[in-house]
Amino acid sequence: MDRAAGGASLARLRGAFSALTRTLDGGYLSITSERFAAVIAQALGDRLLLNTPVASLTPGSVTLANGERLSAAAVIDGRGYQPSPHLTIGFQSFLGQQWRLSQPHGLTRPLLMDATVDQSAGYRFVYTLPLSADEVLIEDTHYIDRATLSSDRARQHIQEYAQRQGWQLAQLQREEQGNLPITLAGDYHAFWREKAGQPCSGLRAGLFHSTTGYSLPQAVALADLVARQPNLDAAALFNLLHAYAQRQWRRQRFFRLLNRMLFLAGRADRRWEVMQRFYRLNPGLIARFYAGQLRLTDMARILTGKPPVPVGEALRAVLKQTPRLRAFSDE
Repeated sequence: MDRAAGGASLARLRGAFSALTRTLDGGYLSITSERFAAVIAQALGDRLLLNTPVASLTPGSVTLANGERLSAAAVIDGRGYQPSPHLTIGFQSFLGQQWRLSQPHGLTRPLLMDATVDQSAGYRFVYTLPLSADEVLIEDTHYIDRATLSSDRARQHIQEYAQRQGWQLAQLQREEQGNLPITLAGDYHAFWREKAGQPCSGLRAGLFHSTTGYSLPQAVALADLVARQPNLDAAALFNLLHAYAQRQWRRQRFFRLLNRMLFLAGRADRRWEVMQRFYRLNPGLIARFYAGQLRLTDMARILTGKPPVPVGEALRAVLKQTPRLRAFSDE
């Protein structure tokens, strides 16, 4: 399930920390892969291939795992994040389960971040999304340096969390797991040279919110951009997507700076203090942050005051004075 927060006032969103509980007006949208496929199938019919492994692809062809080769004027590679030596990243690692409960859960709004849970291994929160009166998605989420989240441990966390809420889990409907990249710095030009003319989209193209890892808003914007193009051959699409991704990379420079402060300054088990301080800020600023549309005044406000991390380590993180980041210009 992909999702996006921010924008119009479509819902009331809630966050909870040890010294702060706050409810905010804001939009919250989500889509499941099943719903996405159903809508696309209305236009493509039996031309839509589902659960079809890909062995390899080129800008003009796709070879399936069964050996079948499909040709086209252009192929866009949207197969998710691919590790690159030209990016330094952390991870938002998560495991979510959608449950039907034996009794109504009582939730009236999404709970974006419940960080009142154990914080010993890095910034951790539980995210809950009510889907009906007795259906809820419960997601155990961690901001960690490496994608090492234990599936069994995350499932145990979900069981424990549901018990704390007084929820009786009746039927597990679906489970999702992933590791969203959180970008700290990188060599953008080298990252795109790796593509060697292959048009890419989504996480594969680095098109995601650098701090949340969410990609749905940029996917929608990119789809509209592609649909307006008169020339859809591979070379034209590569140039278009490359230029678009470059603009997005430049726009998110401040978010990468914040990520370095979160991951590189202070102890991992104190990262929650950074987020608790952030959620005390103006609701409009918080909405613009999630939408990736911060103003200069927003950036100044985020950095104003005593940071919830050691000042020296915060400065070193901002200036990238660590072996892990020295090689990158972040331009």
